[in-house]
Amino acid sequence: MAGEGEEALAAFVALHGAALRASRVPTRYWESLSRKLRGEVFDAGDYFGIMQVEEVDEEEEVDEEMEEQFKKKPNPGNGPCFKVIVTNENGLQASNPDSVFLIDHAWTYHVEHARQQLRHVPGLLHRMANLMGIHFHGEVPDEGTIEQVLQEMWKYNQTYQLSQGTAEEKVPVWYIMDEFGSRIQHSDQPSFAAAPLFYMPEQIAYTVLWPLRDLETGDEVTRDYAYGETDRLIRKCVLLPWVPTEVLDVSCVTPEPPDEHYQAILSENKEKLPVAINPPVYAKDKVFKVFTDIQQVLNNLTHPRFVFTDNEGEADILYNFSHFKDYRKLSEERPEVMVNQFPCENLLTVKDCLASIARRAGGPDGPRWLPRTFNLQTELPQFISYFQQRDRRGEDNHWICKPWNLARSLDTHITNNLNNIIRHRESSPKVVCKYIEEPVLFEREDVGLVKFDVRYVVLLRSARPLRLYSYDVFWLRFSNRAFSLDDLDDYEKHFTVMNYAPGVTLKQVHCEDFIPLFEKQYPEYPWTMVQASIFKAFAELFQVASSKPAPLGICDYPSSRAIYAIDLMLKWDTSRDGKRIMQPQILEVNFNPDCDRACQYHPTFFNDVFSTLFLDETDNCHVTRIV
Repeated sequence: MAGEGEEALAAFVALHGAALRASRVPTRYWESLSRKLRGEVFDAGDYFGIMQVEEVDEEEEVDEEMEEQFKKKPNPGNGPCFKVIVTNENGLQASNPDSVFLIDHAWTYHVEHARQQLRHVPGLLHRMANLMGIHFHGEVPDEGTIEQVLQEMWKYNQTYQLSQGTAEEKVPVWYIMDEFGSRIQHSDQPSFAAAPLFYMPEQIAYTVLWPLRDLETGDEVTRDYAYGETDRLIRKCVLLPWVPTEVLDVSCVTPEPPDEHYQAILSENKEKLPVAINPPVYAKDKVFKVFTDIQQVLNNLTHPRFVFTDNEGEADILYNFSHFKDYRKLSEERPEVMVNQFPCENLLTVKDCLASIARRAGGPDGPRWLPRTFNLQTELPQFISYFQQRDRRGEDNHWICKPWNLARSLDTHITNNLNNIIRHRESSPKVVCKYIEEPVLFEREDVGLVKFDVRYVVLLRSARPLRLYSYDVFWLRFSNRAFSLDDLDDYEKHFTVMNYAPGVTLKQVHCEDFIPLFEKQYPEYPWTMVQASIFKAFAELFQVASSKPAPLGICDYPSSRAIYAIDLMLKWDTSRDGKRIMQPQILEVNFNPDCDRACQYHPTFFNDVFSTLFLDETDNCHVTRIV
């Protein structure tokens, strides 16, 4: 039997050891944890009890300002308050290898599905309202109670994400522990630690709870809601959902990060910068051998001066889908080989870096063509201060949380709930950007006035001197429902990326049809004028991106070329002389964009791209030089 147990433990550690180590679960508990998971043993009830507390402890002084903040909450907590205590008559010894417990999860979900599940899953709304102290006695879910749960749940939510799988499968999962787990209170000196564990054999997640010291009967079970955070100001910010406070004394100014920040990014990306080379010179009639793994290029590049090769070693042009890393080796051994990427281009294509370098154009607040953006990992206090200042002035406070490095609107959320934004910091690295509350809208006959965004493909021929082109065709994406600043989780009202959502209408309008329709709706804003302001924003962006040497800017490697897709919206703004203007808002810059539609409707697309980037021939190509 002992041999079987050892085998089972070895298999358990092989699957879960890395996660347990990352969560700092002491190894003395692993065997017992493995046994309890295999047998689905939930024995917390033998050791703990939930106790109802009527009042805040008298020793805990709550200042008037804090009390006012509590009163403002949708559920200020005048319902019963609970805490968990040790009830076992022998107490609990941290050294006992069995002192580890499983907590079940009452609700596991993705944020975008929360409202639908509260509406339709039998008993879920009732249980969540009960758990959160929200009064709900009806049988039929009502929108008012659902809204309260959606606001309050950020005090109870926990999160994990899978490290493997598709982009969709890696989107963070949120969960609420059962009544026992949810009633464990916060303490700066916690008696327990807790961490989620995804149990592979059953494909189910639990929370693991273990003691940090010996406890006696009657001692309270507490955990640190800001576990692992040592900086006092950051702790104060992270704990704000449970301990309301103001951080108005913190400056909301966000200067560009120091040079070391960019050095750290370079190291993290494992990118090796090239050595200095002379710009290669090619014969005027040279036919270039292209090595590529991009099917759209293989299917659509028909220009006579490019031929494909399967041999990477003989290629003149490397046109890769994945990120190239070792520029040093390429520059030393094959400096004449051109590549479809620039070293350090992540400064454009990763959202937190984009916001950082943009501050070179517009100062600490950023330029007018980029929504006000904060990095939630490094600028949380500044963001909260800015949010609370806007709140005091009665200004719009809708924000959009985006992962640094995911496309297609995955794990992207719109909210005016500060607790929601603070808690999203725990799931994956994110930026929070001011949501455009007054976008320029487009009249869809079938729907009404909807949001739309515009995608331009830009071609970067060189970083220094800066040579930037735009493809003459742009692409449009539309929301499917009339815009209004409510129903923030209604995807088809607030988002425009419809081509990946199953069963959703995809509205297509070609740019040559769009322009006259747009000008009919907005006769005072000819598209040539709008596009001039868009190109001005692109020029400024690439100027600041290439204004400093790598890794502080895009590297001016002479053999690099690239295409990017820039997604943007237009918002109503006021110019310095008081005129109402359409201000471009750059949303993101995409590396190696999907060019399927471009090839479908414009068969010469890749011929034009390759001719512009690799032959320096733009005559008869559908491109416009921006810089």
